[in-house]
Amino acid sequence: MNEIDWAQVDDVLLDMDGTLLDRHFDNYFFEEALPRRYADTFREDFAESKQRLMQMYRAVEGKLAWADLDHWTRTLGIDVVALSREWAHLIGYLPDAVEFLGQLRTMGKRVTLVTNAHPGGIQIKTGRTGLDRHVDRIVGAFDLGFLKMQPDFWPACREAVMFDPARTLYVDDDETCLAAAEQYGIRHIYHSAKSSSRLPADPSARFPAIATLSDLTGG
Repeated sequence: MNEIDWAQVDDVLLDMDGTLLDRHFDNYFFEEALPRRYADTFREDFAESKQRLMQMYRAVEGKLAWADLDHWTRTLGIDVVALSREWAHLIGYLPDAVEFLGQLRTMGKRVTLVTNAHPGGIQIKTGRTGLDRHVDRIVGAFDLGFLKMQPDFWPACREAVMFDPARTLYVDDDETCLAAAEQYGIRHIYHSAKSSSRLPADPSARFPAIATLSDLTGG
């Protein structure tokens, strides 16, 4: 990975889940906790419920409904936001995330959290971690009407934040989001390879990959 010339970066766009926050919460919630609550509620076998929900997730992947907690509440008949609060103790930062945010503030960079997360999920996670206090603003997919992997997200995000793509750095654990940003013209793009504390690193073959955010500052 080439060393970053931070003098050439004004704006830093950071994904939330899998970049700043440990994706273990999301993986566990959607693959274990929610299917188990569904199985208990409708008296189904857990394995069957999990398979059913995974198929339902895949059917709307890449659409706003995929990340919409209200959609899943209506579809599954379970209060998904309330269930998220029950498991909020699993929400936490990835290593070096808070330190990295402090370094960005010291360097005078403008930091924007860009996330596909539903507003209900954002509220739970910022309430648990105080993440909103470490960034200048939060721009969500539900604010703009597009997910980050959709090309229309990026011009809308630029209009909201007024960043110069040539002087912007963006980090995400989702390659499809990075690809959309690259196509739009964002210059400095990095892949968060260690998105979950419970899973091994999975570096991108396409984008420069980092194990922790401190790799970007040499910390």
